[in-house]
Amino acid sequence: MPAIETAPLLLLLTAALAYLLGSIPFGLVMARLFGLGDLRQVGSGNIGATNVLRTGNKLAAFLTLILDAGKGAIAVLIARLSLGEDAAQIAAFAAFLGHCFPLFLGFKGGKGVATFLGTLLALALPIGLAACATWAVTAALFRISSLAALVAAALSPVAAVLLGYPQASLLCAALAILIFIRHHANIARILKGEEPRIGKKA
Repeated sequence: MPAIETAPLLLLLTAALAYLLGSIPFGLVMARLFGLGDLRQVGSGNIGATNVLRTGNKLAAFLTLILDAGKGAIAVLIARLSLGEDAAQIAAFAAFLGHCFPLFLGFKGGKGVATFLGTLLALALPIGLAACATWAVTAALFRISSLAALVAAALSPVAAVLLGYPQASLLCAALAILIFIRHHANIARILKGEEPRIGKKA
């Protein structure tokens, strides 16, 4: 964690605004715009890009992916430019928390993978690229999206240290813990050998 140099009130305001930005359910927005129905009644009921893809609309899924990643990245970049690195990390965590536990949906949100990757790419590009590469390699080897996300999240604090960003390692660990919490059902299915593979119906 970088040194706290920003006034506490400004950090609190940053956290609140980033949380609200992260809470925007772009999956539901895209489903509504494309006439796909209530996303919470489709597939896994999740509001993320993977579940949007289950509707068969690849464009809506792609836009959800970009927007969910972008809201985390935008929160980080605005906070950094406005206040500094301490505010950027506060914004990163708050935006991610907003996606996972959104105020607008009764605190029942997405699993956070796209927002996690977008946040890391903005926070420190090398860490974000390492996380994306880890996800891609794991997904290619095991064909399980959730496992790829878990591995990428678990290794992100290590990547932060190895790539020369030790001040980001605590944030990466906190985000990873939330990723694991949001994937608790997936972890249970993985252990039972029941988790759907990429390219197959859930």
